[in-house]
Amino acid sequence: MSIRIEPILGRYAHIDIEGVSHRIYWEEAGQGIPLVCLHTAGSDGRQFRAILNDPEVTAQYRVMVFDMPRHGKSSPAPGTVDDEYALTSETYVAQIMAFCQAMGLERPVAMGCSIGGRIVLHLAKRHPEAFRALIGLQCAAHVPRYYDADWLDRPDVHGGRVCGSFADGLMAPNSPLTHKDETRWHYMQGGPGVFKGDLFFYQIDGDFRAEIDKIDLSKCPLHLLTGEYDFSCRPEDSQELAARLGIEVTVMPKMGHFPMSENPEVFLTYLKPVLEEIRKAG
Repeated sequence: MSIRIEPILGRYAHIDIEGVSHRIYWEEAGQGIPLVCLHTAGSDGRQFRAILNDPEVTAQYRVMVFDMPRHGKSSPAPGTVDDEYALTSETYVAQIMAFCQAMGLERPVAMGCSIGGRIVLHLAKRHPEAFRALIGLQCAAHVPRYYDADWLDRPDVHGGRVCGSFADGLMAPNSPLTHKDETRWHYMQGGPGVFKGDLFFYQIDGDFRAEIDKIDLSKCPLHLLTGEYDFSCRPEDSQELAARLGIEVTVMPKMGHFPMSENPEVFLTYLKPVLEEIRKAG
């Protein structure tokens, strides 16, 4: 019998976020420059499994992926299980900074997708000196409320199935079925109201349109990669943001809203040159 053991290490840490202790789960692999990966709304760090397992990446980077509170293996703060959840920009930034500080990371790279792609803009504005570089996947300054998020958390609707359906519609039809199924499964396992609560940040509180000009890219470079098959963050949305910032965006053909998860082998061909550029810049 053959067995393949992945090089990923998973652990828990008790981290204070906004004055409250949280039990946070994270996974990591590799050594070198810290690369903190930020998962999408309603999902968890398993989305970055291919990056954690890629020997070329982990030879140069210490890849670290934490589950946000209420997501994956990270619990809600004590006494808040039944609270109505709505993610804000302030709390999201606080989670990321608390994790980086608790882990003692010195000028890490932060890479996020979807809500993670949006929050890197807030990091670029508020804490550019804390990061070596930022990478935004499916990153735009704003996304209109093109659907009723209440369907994601209703007592008469199976939350896991409807959340999985939303995620399925955002993936490119040519992405490998095995990866699409796993991406969808992560959404089907999410806690009640978590996906909906994350979208409060994505669609309302995290609107960055009025803040774009406050980013100083001389303090921290920003790289944008966007899949072409995405009606949530369209290529033109990322291109509009890039034009405002005076930078380029890489549009990835035949990729959807979850490039690192739905088609990781192809995504890595776009990511690796970016990581090499960041490494060489020092």
